Amino acid sequence: MSYKTIDNKKIWEEVLLGIELNLSKANFNTWFKDTHIIKYENGVIFLGVPNEFVRNWLYEKYNKYIIKILRDIEGNIRTIEYVVDSSYNKQNNLINQQIITPNNRLSLEEIDKKNNLNPRYTFDSFIVGTFNELSYVASQAILKKQGVIYNPLFVYGKTGYGKTHLIQALGNEFKRLNKKVYYITSEKFSMDCVNSIQQNKINLFKEKYRKYDVLIMDDIQFLTKKERTQEELFHLFNFLYDNNKQIIFSSDKHPNYIPDIADRLKSRFGSGMTVDIQAPDMESRMSIIKSKTKLHNFYLSDNIINYIASEAKGNIRELEGIFNSIICQSQLKKKELGLQEVKNLIKDNIFPKKNVSVKEIVRVVSEFYGIDEEVIYKKTRKKEVVKPRQLVMYILREDFSISYPSIGEKLGGRDHTTVIHSCDKIRNNLKIDNLLTQELEQIRTNF
Repeated sequence: MSYKTIDNKKIWEEVLLGIELNLSKANFNTWFKDTHIIKYENGVIFLGVPNEFVRNWLYEKYNKYIIKILRDIEGNIRTIEYVVDSSYNKQNNLINQQIITPNNRLSLEEIDKKNNLNPRYTFDSFIVGTFNELSYVASQAILKKQGVIYNPLFVYGKTGYGKTHLIQALGNEFKRLNKKVYYITSEKFSMDCVNSIQQNKINLFKEKYRKYDVLIMDDIQFLTKKERTQEELFHLFNFLYDNNKQIIFSSDKHPNYIPDIADRLKSRFGSGMTVDIQAPDMESRMSIIKSKTKLHNFYLSDNIINYIASEAKGNIRELEGIFNSIICQSQLKKKELGLQEVKNLIKDNIFPKKNVSVKEIVRVVSEFYGIDEEVIYKKTRKKEVVKPRQLVMYILREDFSISYPSIGEKLGGRDHTTVIHSCDKIRNNLKIDNLLTQELEQIRTNF
């Protein structure tokens, strides 16, 4: 069945029906009201949404789920582009009218098309904490010596930790310094490369990217297995580097752990400064929330701020999504929300952690370190087994909140004190062992 012959409205109604069956009514109405398919083109669904914070929330929380349902209908769908379409269903667009103003949100149309930079990403709104301090310091250093120090700058970390904010803030700062800046995702760079080859315009492609003083490429991990694009990036890198042009990359992984990337390109990625952004700690999460209240001129009591920061231990986008939900509900109810109302709202809107079996975690960790799964359960003190076993225990405790006795029981009948010792060992080593931190981050991406 060809998707192009089907009415978009009917398709989206079918998708919404599947989503509604798995969400609370309040949650469904908050995030999926006034969404609609604008068009389907070259495997891309362009989905209209009422405002940007809905766009961010859907992308962060529901994107994979929506794509799965759509692919059940049409297998050729590759991805979804979320487009702010505030003109759709104006009668019900209460959130847009009351909350999204020129002072606190920018539509996609306000992104500078000459350089793809979003002007709202600045260092003025960038919260610096222990989780991102090194990346911030490195960014300030290259602003002073563009193309000379830390070239390239490679920033990596999980989705939602603030990588895009940082590298775009760098772009906007370089722009202020009258530098020719260009920001692009690796996926769009690859599409541009392929189209240029097909149209026999590869020389124009080369010229286009060589004219910039600063090239910023986001989500470099999506170049996996794209050999021709990697080749063009390799030559582009060499040209820019040799001419002291600043190059900035971001990825969800350390460059050494990105699969199916040419070794010579990995070597270039790691030739400058590689910094990671970790999950924000409690203090940083509180600072982020407080900065949002000032930006939106919206009051939240200290006990509510503390509660949000203690409950939302994920990424910055999750914090923003919760904050936006509170604004939305407060505006709709025309009153300040109390702590219990916020608790109920967070309960409805934060996804629970994925249910991953102990066996699955053991499998992932064992594969990462190249050992047999069975040895994790055995009572052996071999060095090559102890570390992976301790990491399994640490992940079960920290990521899935399984009790110490239960972990011990599931991993060969060990005493809970052994599990506590193992978790403490990993926790302390993470403070001083950067390699261990990188390994743990890569392991977590498989859950």
